[in-house]
Amino acid sequence: MLILITYDVNTETAEGKRRLRSVAKCCVRHGQRVQNSVFECVLDEAQYREVRHQLQKLIDPEKDSLRFYNLGNQYASKVEHVGAKPGYDAEGTLIM
Repeated sequence: MLILITYDVNTETAEGKRRLRSVAKCCVRHGQRVQNSVFECVLDEAQYREVRHQLQKLIDPEKDSLRFYNLGNQYASKVEHVGAKPGYDAEGTLIM
């Protein structure tokens, strides 16, 4: 299923900047960055629970926020891209 993860981390302090880097690194391990604080992640239910748990441990819930959008398995018709940075096939082959 496609999960869209967005976050907003308060970076007014050095600790906030550290949290931001940690959240971004966690998201990079599980998905593709599509905008600055937005990631598309193709995950099964167990992976989704694990990523959600990892991210919740990284943030300060008094200052930061996370949003998870579950677009499901039939997500292709639910995503429309307009403008720069062309889309990609989330389940296609990734060449590194």
